[in-house]
Amino acid sequence: MPRICLYPKDVVAITGRSYDAAKRLVRRARQAAGKPAGALITVQDFCRLTGLDAAEVTAALNQKST
Repeated sequence: MPRICLYPKDVVAITGRSYDAAKRLVRRARQAAGKPAGALITVQDFCRLTGLDAAEVTAALNQKST
């Protein structure tokens, strides 16, 4: 089953940023999506903020998890 939620460790693997920078980016994506603290961030939420292609992020995320 393909993953649709992102965690900071996934953002580290996709962007190459540090873990702390990835946590800040996930927090900004959550705020931009209007979600409360602790809510899960989807690939779509992350891609809207960063401008990355959702299909590429999904492919990288699902390739990494296999």
